[in-house]
Amino acid sequence: MRFLLKVNIPVEAGNTAAKAGTLGATIQSILADLKPEAAYFTDNNGQRAGFIVFEMQDAAEIPAIAEPWFLAFNASIELHPVMIPADLANAGPAIEQAVNSYGR
Repeated sequence: MRFLLKVNIPVEAGNTAAKAGTLGATIQSILADLKPEAAYFTDNNGQRAGFIVFEMQDAAEIPAIAEPWFLAFNASIELHPVMIPADLANAGPAIEQAVNSYGR
């Protein structure tokens, strides 16, 4: 299943890593292990942030995904299942059933 991982790196932890010259290398190392479909970096709530799309097959994978960010940057994360347009199209019958059951 495809997930969106939102990572917020606190300013102080990010600055410490940047000054030590390890910010980029650490992020690249974490991403190399995660093997994301896509990764985008920006700001969020005044902090360095990443929005990363990846595949996860089992909830038991969550610690391996989250802990590197926690340990390296004291980051906060959010995990959200996401769909591509084809997934949404496949969900059409379930949406229609929900409308018929609850939307009237």
